[in-house]
Formats: sequence, structure tokens, C-alpha cells
Amino acid sequence: MISFIGAGPGDPELLTLKGKRLIDGADIIIYAGSLVNPEVLAGAKPGAVILNSALMDLDQVIEAMRIGEAEGRKVVRVHTGDPSVYGAHREQMDRLEQMGIEYEVVPGVSSFLATAAVLKKEYTLPDVSQTVILTRMEGRTPMPPKENLRDLASHNCTMIIFLSVGFMDEMSETLIGGGYRPDTPVAVVYKATWPDQRIIRGTLSDIADRVREAGIKKTALTVVGDFLGSEYSLSKLYDKTFTTEFRKGTEDA
Repeated sequence: MISFIGAGPGDPELLTLKGKRLIDGADIIIYAGSLVNPEVLAGAKPGAVILNSALMDLDQVIEAMRIGEAEGRKVVRVHTGDPSVYGAHREQMDRLEQMGIEYEVVPGVSSFLATAAVLKKEYTLPDVSQTVILTRMEGRTPMPPKENLRDLASHNCTMIIFLSVGFMDEMSETLIGGGYRPDTPVAVVYKATWPDQRIIRGTLSDIADRVREAGIKKTALTVVGDFLGSEYSLSKLYDKTFTTEFRKGTEDA
């Protein structure tokens, strides 16, 4: 069985216990070398074959899996973060299914979750935003026609933008044009949880200049929204006057 593993955002201690067990016991490790921290593979057993998929195309990745499986060797495919978000692993799974090869998926901590952690923020605040949009700017890979950034911006909710730090000027203009205020807070987090992590804070009106001054051109996530501010309503979950399934509120006592 092939194991697809989410390696987490960078910090090797954010690899799941299951993911680490599978990586450490694997005979063949195919990992996204341009993004996965090599420290995630530090426990690989002696003699394990380690392949960097940044140097491979889809056919080569699948062939390495096929050969390993045919030889009875344990093969793991290691993706950054969680492979379900911009992981390009569906096409690999479909090919394995066509070949009759069994596989499993081990989820990981996505960079957007690590970003909230290092910012010490909550994406969903009462009376601020209860919706989170994960998206990206259109680049060489086009966006579906109903998912352009300007239209998504009309919701004014928490927005997490992947793969777009190289388009900051265009992104900011598009978000403002779609309905966000120019003073909407923004944070750009470079390599969240890595030793060289950096955080750039600003607003839609100045974040492009701040990112340019910092020299950040890739491997960063942009988060936009008033959740980065300080004003919000308290949750009903712990409100002493609010009755829940497990606790009676004081107003109902």
C-alpha cells in the first residue's frame, strides 16, 4: 500500500505520529523537495531510497511507486502541509486506482493552520467572520471562471491566499476593488514554523511595499481580514448566561 503523508508546515515536530512512523519505516520515500523540510525525513532507516519529486514529472513519480509496490517495498509519498490543499495528489491517486494499487492518505497540518498559530489569531471570530476562503491568485494555472479573486472579495470574510506573494500589488488592488477596505489588516507569513520564519504585517494599502522591502518572493502565505484586529464579540460557548447541552446558563437557573 502506498501512503500519502502530509508532512506539516515545516517544523518536524508538527508531523503526525502516524506520518512519522510510516516515513521512518519506509523503503522508498518520494518527497516534495522544494517545500518539505528535510528534517522530516531525519528518522528514515538506513538504506531507504529517497527521491526528490521536484526533479521528477508525474509519470516518473508513478513509475517509482509502481516498481516499489511490485517489489513488495513500503513506499511513502510525502507532501508539504496537508496534501488536500494545493497538493496535486488527486492525479496520483487516480493513476494508482487505474493500476489497481491500494493507497491511504495521512493528513497533515496545513500551512494555513500553522500561520494562524504563529500569528496567535483565530480565523473565525463572532461578529467579525465565520467564513474562511482558501484561494490563490491566477498564475500559469488558470482559476475557474466563478472563482476570480475580485468576486470572492465581495464577501469580506477571512481570506487565505496561497501561492500569490509574487503578485502582491495586483492582489491588493483586486481585493480593494472587490470590496475590502484599504485599511483591512493583512499578514504575510514566510515559512511558518521554520527556523527562518518571518511575519510581515500591514494593510491592503501598504502590504505590497512592506513585502517588497522584506525581499519575500515565495514560500509565504497571505491572510486578509478583520480577524487580525482586536475587536470582536465573545463566544456564546463559554458565556455563563448561555445554556448548552452540558451546562445550564445563569439566566435559565
